[in-house]
Formats: sequence, C-alpha cells, structure tokens
Amino acid sequence: MYPFIFRTVFSRMDPETAHHLVVPVIRVLGVPPFSAVVRRLTAPDPSLRVEALGRVFDSPFGVAAGFDKNAVMVSGLGALGFGHVEIGTVTAVPQQGNPRPRLFRLVSDRALINRMGFNNRGAAAAASRLRRLRRAGRRPVIGANIGKSRIVDVEHATADYVTSTKLIAPESDYLVVNVSSPNTPGLRGLQAVDTLRPLLEAVRDAAGATPLLVKIAPDLADDEVTAIASLAVETGLAGLIATNTTIARDGLITDDDRLAQIGAGGLSGAPLRRRSLEVLRLVRAAVPQGFCVIAAGGVETAADVQERLDAGADLVQGYTAFIYRGPLWARQINRGLVQLRRGAGRA
Repeated sequence: MYPFIFRTVFSRMDPETAHHLVVPVIRVLGVPPFSAVVRRLTAPDPSLRVEALGRVFDSPFGVAAGFDKNAVMVSGLGALGFGHVEIGTVTAVPQQGNPRPRLFRLVSDRALINRMGFNNRGAAAAASRLRRLRRAGRRPVIGANIGKSRIVDVEHATADYVTSTKLIAPESDYLVVNVSSPNTPGLRGLQAVDTLRPLLEAVRDAAGATPLLVKIAPDLADDEVTAIASLAVETGLAGLIATNTTIARDGLITDDDRLAQIGAGGLSGAPLRRRSLEVLRLVRAAVPQGFCVIAAGGVETAADVQERLDAGADLVQGYTAFIYRGPLWARQINRGLVQLRRGAGRA
C-alpha cells in the first residue's frame, strides 16, 4: 500500500511539505489509546534488546537526527518500533535554516539531498519538550544532536555548543556533537583534531553524567577517521556516530543535469552504504570494546542493519529509507532481524 501512496501522492509533492504533513500523524500515534494499539503491532521482539550507553534499548535500530528536529514526534516514533530517537540537530539560537527548496529526492538512487541548515526552534524549546516527555513516562531512548548556531562565528563555537549542552544534556539519554553537517559554513572545519579537542572537552565537562558522542563525516580521509576516533577515546567520550551525509556524488543514477539543478547539500541514503560501512570498520578497529559505535548511512533493510552490527556497531540508525519504505519500516527491520538471527542460530 505505502509504495502506491508514495508514487501517487508523496513523490509529486515537495519533500519538505510532505514531511510536515506526516508530522501530525506520527504525533497522534504516540498518544494513548492509539499508541497502545500501534505498539501491539510494532513492538520489537524482546530478543532484540541491547544495552549501550548505560541504557536498555528495545531494538538496536533507531531514528537518526534530522527527522525529528524539535522533539515533537518522539513518542510516535517509539510506538512505530524504533529503539531510540535522536532529535535535532538543535542549536542554542533558534533559526530558520537555509531558504527553500532545501530537501530533494533522488528516487532512482533511493537517496536524498538536503541543505536544511539546522532549522530548529532552539535548545531551550527542545529541552522543555524533552522534560515533558520524561514526565509522561514510557518513551524510547532519546538522544539529542547539537550543532553550531549559524549566527555564531566558528571561533566562538565552543561556547555556543556549551550553551546547548547545559540546556539539553539533563533531559537526554545521550548527547551528540555534530561537527559534520555540510550545510553550516565552517562547521566541518571543527573536525580537525586540534580544533575538535577543546570543543569536545568543554562539552564533555558541561554534559556531566550524560553520555557524549561525536558524529563524523564520511568524506574524511581514513587517517582522519582514525585520529578522531582516538581523540574521542582520549577525551573520555562515550561513543561516536559514523556517519553523517556526504558531499560526494559518485556512482549516482540520477543524471548530472538534475544534480546541477539541485546544487549543494548532503547526500544520504543507499549510495552512502559502502563508505559508511568502511568508516564504521575503521572506527571499530581504533576504539576499545566498551566504546559505543553507532552506524548510520545507507541502511535500508534488516540485512543492512545486521551487517553493521556484525561489523562492530552497537546501535544502528536510519532516516532516508523511512521516506521510501513508509511507517512500518522499523517493524520490518525488527522482524527481519529476528528472522535473520534465527536462521543463523543467534536468537
């Protein structure tokens, strides 16, 4: 049913408009009594539970940052079967992001290009929303992804991240420093080890007991990936997310004229699968066993998720395939994981 709806309705709409239409539906799914009904259809099998970052996740599979920027769909996404929801990216200063259009489908590649620019209502609003979710009771594990406010110069980025951290960390199960989006000027330059070290140390100190991770780009050279992974361990971080979107356009089916028309932005989805898996393996080889590694990028099927877990990921995230697979995507992944493990004798 969903493939038909996507072809006949959503694929003809501006992607961002389609996303906004879906938001209230997912929000309703998280409200009783609807949440209880949906949960009976989508709850992950208990065998999928995993411990990481000092938390118990109902499933190793969750929603990557970018889908729920303002923490308004967390309960609904949890009801749909995702084991965790990473909100954001959130900035200290509320911002509109880049001009529209800024989100584009590459249907033949099962991919997206975005240059959203961290559009969000700000850290204070997100913290308030998370506080209400915590009081409401049952919810998935919630991570919060924070980035630099556009109006803040790069040399003042650390203070900006710390402002967000002090607001968000107390309300989150884990916190992620995003220095890898290609859509905020100067942001990726913060991945340089000499620049990144003081930033991570300051955010770590401000985060207190909340586990801290850093999210990196797939476009880094292999030695840069290893250096950042080692730095994350040295500075006492709890983990690392590999990877964010890519600025590369290699091997796409979409024609060059269409890509030129779209312009700049981060590419996500199936074309990112190979490189994100490579980066995952590099990171896992560079960090100790107890260090949490979250895999993201190009994940679409249960086999993809299991491949990441077998490569050393503790948790796996997805976003783009949600657009193409529809609302039962997490259920499909979770059921597929159980079947794969039973077939391999791992259940």
